[in-house]
Amino acid sequence: MKQIKIYIASSWKNQHAVEMLTENLEVCGHEVISFVRESALKEDRNEWAFRNLDEWINSYAGEEKFKYDLNGATKSDLVIYIGPSGCDAWAEVGAAWASNVPIFGLLSKGEQSGLMRRMISHWFNNYIELLKAINLFDDKENL
Repeated sequence: MKQIKIYIASSWKNQHAVEMLTENLEVCGHEVISFVRESALKEDRNEWAFRNLDEWINSYAGEEKFKYDLNGATKSDLVIYIGPSGCDAWAEVGAAWASNVPIFGLLSKGEQSGLMRRMISHWFNNYIELLKAINLFDDKENL
């Protein structure tokens, strides 16, 4: 099994799912670019340190986080989307798709995406199927 670099695109409301999937993937030897972990490491500069979301987005810390997430989505070997999520996670999916990064999705109740869900190359109904597919993943050519 080849080690691959994986970015997980999701919402903060799915934080625990992101953390558990990250742990499972790392146990299998994969590198996970984690927006959750990155934010925890820079807690003193996260959005809660600012008066409002717009102030944080326009700050240097917001710019750093934007670049971290965008690089994770566009420079990984694989992106995993965990839904339901909001516009930021779907923007990351779009960036990955435009960069020819394969995208796997974990389908959840309440998913609101419409036609753009076609960017996901493979949808999975549960995390066990998802993990099996990731462990069989060699490269972009073998999807």
